[in-house]
Amino acid sequence: MRIHPRYEIELAKQQELLSRPNEVDTSFYNGIYDRYRNPVLTREHIPLFWRYDLDMDRNPHFQERLGVNAVMNSGAIELDGKFYLVARVEGNDRKSFFAVAESQSPVEGFRFWDYPVVLPDTCPEETNVYDMRLTKHQDGYIYGVFCSESKDRSVSDLSAAVAAAGIVRTKDLKTWERLPNLKTLQSPQQRNVVLHPEFVEGRYAFYTRPMDDFIDTGSGGGIGFGLCRDILHPVIDEERITSKRQYHTITEAKNGAGAVPVRTPQGWIHIAHGVRNTAAGLRYVIYAFATALDDPARVIAEPGGLLIGPRAGERVGDVSNVVFTNGAIARENGEVYIYYASSDTRMHVAATTMEKLTDYVFHTPEDPLRSPDCVAQRCEMIERNLRLLRG
Repeated sequence: MRIHPRYEIELAKQQELLSRPNEVDTSFYNGIYDRYRNPVLTREHIPLFWRYDLDMDRNPHFQERLGVNAVMNSGAIELDGKFYLVARVEGNDRKSFFAVAESQSPVEGFRFWDYPVVLPDTCPEETNVYDMRLTKHQDGYIYGVFCSESKDRSVSDLSAAVAAAGIVRTKDLKTWERLPNLKTLQSPQQRNVVLHPEFVEGRYAFYTRPMDDFIDTGSGGGIGFGLCRDILHPVIDEERITSKRQYHTITEAKNGAGAVPVRTPQGWIHIAHGVRNTAAGLRYVIYAFATALDDPARVIAEPGGLLIGPRAGERVGDVSNVVFTNGAIARENGEVYIYYASSDTRMHVAATTMEKLTDYVFHTPEDPLRSPDCVAQRCEMIERNLRLLRG
């Protein structure tokens, strides 16, 4: 057995990428967060020995045998001072799986572990898994909630699918225990489900996305909220709508929970995604809202418009004009890192602080929902500013 000489050439290129420092993109400013110039994870970050057979005899032309198309939609967590992204890795065959990338820094230097995550194979009908949210729960476990996708065999359409919320738990991101999929009695399908980090009324609380269909929300009115008595037999009887879908807004087509909500003295801050339809297809953006500490289903603040939208090269990829988050890290020192994918292709990071994020969520005006009212809202601020400028 001989290692192909091309391996060292490609490895040197990859090491240069992995050691590249990341910098704030100073061309962008909004006072809310900083965007970093380079993606934190891409398909080029995948270990070469995941993609190539390194044996010269078996692979004389050093061809990719098991290619990777994209790295996206990462759950995020900080453990013992290190930063971890549990990324969705999509192979060239369209199947997704999870992989852990680790770094000493929240903005650069992420390296994948030697092996991807091996989930217990307890659902024979399951074809694909993706978009894991990581919750460090009050009960001592780290929970991963993800989309479990299966073929819809009740119809002849080959693309018809059924989405369910899969649940796993771990203590170290290495050994994963598979729990039953979440059942919601009011909603036939679920995606973008997030487990709340604390017990609510002594029960596990989930943010859901009620759906009538795999793609279309149908009668689903927005981000749901439901309680579950037993995480080992997870059933939600009733879902309350928190952040509602609204006509002619960024959430018109659908919206869904993103990162695990962050506790602040004023309320729980949520970083979610909203979707509207355009002539070019669905456009995904990231937005924020807050719910009450004593009732995490009750919205108490919802700034108008988007928090993060795709810019420049972020607009281009497998599914263009999309940003999506399912992971953020809020540190004890007040730093907040929002990890987001662009165009279902690569992972980025935006950095802010709890002070800035709280200011944004609780002091940015709500969407008035009509153009005349939006103009009046803007003119009011313009008038105040002109008086200030004129002294």
